[in-house]
Amino acid sequence: MKTLICNEPNSIEYIERDIPQIQDNEVLLKIRSVGICGTDIHAYAGRQPFFSYPRVLGHEISGEVIKVGEKVASATAGKRYSVIPCIPCGVCAACRDGKTNCCEDVSLYGVHQDGGFSEYLAVYEDNLVELPDSVSDSQGALVECFAISAHAVRRAEITPRNNVLVVGAGPIGLAAAAIAKAEGATVAVADVSDVRRDKVAQSLDVIALDPLVDDYQEQLRNAFGGDLPCVVMDATGNKGSMSRAVELIRHGGKIVFIGLYIGDLVMDDPTFHKKETTLLSSRNATRQDFERVIELMAQGKISETIMKNKEYDFHSFGLNYKQDVVENTSLVKGVINF
Repeated sequence: MKTLICNEPNSIEYIERDIPQIQDNEVLLKIRSVGICGTDIHAYAGRQPFFSYPRVLGHEISGEVIKVGEKVASATAGKRYSVIPCIPCGVCAACRDGKTNCCEDVSLYGVHQDGGFSEYLAVYEDNLVELPDSVSDSQGALVECFAISAHAVRRAEITPRNNVLVVGAGPIGLAAAAIAKAEGATVAVADVSDVRRDKVAQSLDVIALDPLVDDYQEQLRNAFGGDLPCVVMDATGNKGSMSRAVELIRHGGKIVFIGLYIGDLVMDDPTFHKKETTLLSSRNATRQDFERVIELMAQGKISETIMKNKEYDFHSFGLNYKQDVVENTSLVKGVINF
């Protein structure tokens, strides 16, 4: 089979490998589509923490099962699935409590072990979520990206009466805004980029704000009928933005950090306390989140078009990976088709 492998930072090449042999609890998946994540870019550039080389990248995966192990109970050859990339240990306290997304010893396809930049992949049955006919291969690959945001929306317990501000209009922020809107909330998005704000207004039909303008909070209140938002979801990973979040919520509001900042954050404690702030982090996603995303996709309530702006052919995209992917400043979300 053809495989694209990242040997070390700034080195990626096509190689030929044997098709993997599956264990009793695994299936052999013929890859159909793979989404390109920031992880795949940072790993190539040598900026991905907790990463080892060589590695086959790609953790946003959809494919068709062509062979099943002897102990596989429900997955069926010929059916298509989205892959949950997180492989939990199953024994830590978080796993025992059903919080497999924050397993103490989690491993991910495409990060800690080889992933989807290959024609075939052996996948545990427990990591498969079936795709209906109404959800395409490309959409199936992006279920994982949407599920990260769906988990954050679920953590925030967003309801139709909520006013929600999403900060950061990258793929995760766009997905969070789309899912919060699909759940009935009134949504606004903030981003410093003119291009991304235009994308938000056009693809999501929600208010897009510039957080750097002097009257930002006034505009924010105007977006929500005079109130500040009850939920702020920050997908920036930016220290300044995350530290400022407490200023943007109403009294009794919630903050959900989806993006990760490597370092210390500082908030004004009197403001934090007087608002009786609820502060949450959100990491990865669970099967429940994947199933909800697929349901919303099948209902036409969310669409990959809000983020996908580039498609690649697996057999050639690796030849110019640095130029076409890593250094492509216009790329919002790319999908590799096989």
